[in-house]
Amino acid sequence: MSDKFDVIVVGGGPGGYVAAIKAAKEGMQVALVENARVGGTCLNRGCIPAKAMIHASSLYREMKEAEKFGVSASDVSFNYSKILEYKQGTTDQLVQGIEQLLKANGVTLVSGHGTLLGSHRVQVEGEEIQVLEARNIILAAGSKPFMLPLPGMDLKGVLSSDELFKLEEMPESLVIIGGGVISVEFATAFSALGCKVTILEAMPRLVPNMDKEISQSLKMLLKKRGIDVHTSAGVQSVEERDGAYVCKYTEKEKECEASAQYVLCAVGRIPNTEGLFAEDAVPEMERGRIVVDEHFKTSIPGVYAIGDLIKGMQLAHTASAQGVVVIEYLNGKDPSIDLSVVPGCVYTEPEIASVGITEDDAKAAEIPVKTGKFIMSANGKSLITKEERSFIKIVANEETDVVLGAQMMCARATDMIGEITTAVANKMTVAQLLKGMRAHPTYNEGIGEALEELEGGAIHIAPKKKK
Repeated sequence: MSDKFDVIVVGGGPGGYVAAIKAAKEGMQVALVENARVGGTCLNRGCIPAKAMIHASSLYREMKEAEKFGVSASDVSFNYSKILEYKQGTTDQLVQGIEQLLKANGVTLVSGHGTLLGSHRVQVEGEEIQVLEARNIILAAGSKPFMLPLPGMDLKGVLSSDELFKLEEMPESLVIIGGGVISVEFATAFSALGCKVTILEAMPRLVPNMDKEISQSLKMLLKKRGIDVHTSAGVQSVEERDGAYVCKYTEKEKECEASAQYVLCAVGRIPNTEGLFAEDAVPEMERGRIVVDEHFKTSIPGVYAIGDLIKGMQLAHTASAQGVVVIEYLNGKDPSIDLSVVPGCVYTEPEIASVGITEDDAKAAEIPVKTGKFIMSANGKSLITKEERSFIKIVANEETDVVLGAQMMCARATDMIGEITTAVANKMTVAQLLKGMRAHPTYNEGIGEALEELEGGAIHIAPKKKK
């Protein structure tokens, strides 16, 4: 194996492996350094296994509720070990696919822990220690779960999301600290399987970075499904008591407790920089993150950083897009992706997706906007599948008619948000989006209805009464 390359990528997650393959397709000699399995957190401990769990638990819940469709299903049960096998099989298949893609594109995969030695060198410690050289180095080491610095967080039953996936038996009860995306997705999956779930969120609402109406509707739905939700609940400590783990928290200035078989800390993730830099090769940092410019250059010449290592949204698709753009910069090309337009998705039931700005964001920025909202209970496909509390809201500039954002809480929202993402990135108008016909019956018709409402009135929305 040659030890000199055009590009060395450190980290084989969604940012790293995509950057490596993109670079190889541009004719560059590429080495990808990974100390575990390719795919990173997303494929091995995050996005993919979590969504597999959600799919299995959702199927179980649907079978138990099949009577509303005229279908009788008796003695419905699940085997948690087999759910885990299905989850792992899905992950393994995707990991193997990436390994094959790397090989097919001529990327040199180097197993071991990568440490930046300076502008052009990376040390890899695996079965042996070797030093690789390249004109450019891309750091894409990802992130790891953040554990709150509170008393009792080191107890055996207090878990990170990584550790929760390692449980071989279904937890009977679970207290989740945090009410963001990771929290509500795990709550959705485990509660559907019969686990008693309690959510403790310090902020006034769940998924606080999303539209207020989405947060309110989500809280109501989770409560309806038996999940105990507490917002403005500040956790103070965790202690072990009588074989259970007790979270002590304050809510409305009262001291409260919530106990469970396990406690999941799901309050976010931090950059995985441990052992990433040699002592004399530490780039400029800010609050634990690598500082980069608009081209993802660090303070060290020839060294770039992407994904969860830098400031911004910690999402797999963000890291992948950044990886593509960095390689385009290195090859003198303009970026093919607008990195300022990032869709966000939550895989609850119903799904949640958003992109661009909300109506509240527009008001804060003093942007004149109009909104079109369609309640999906009037959508034929939603009626067929008996969806709950679903809606699509689209925000457009009142003066130019340009689409600025959308917020969806409905079936297949995570699939449909791509249409609006494309519209926002290309500064398309409402009229341009309406030009394309939408098939019937589909959930996607709801987007058309919301757009029509922006233009003066959707067919399936009753006109507002004149005052």
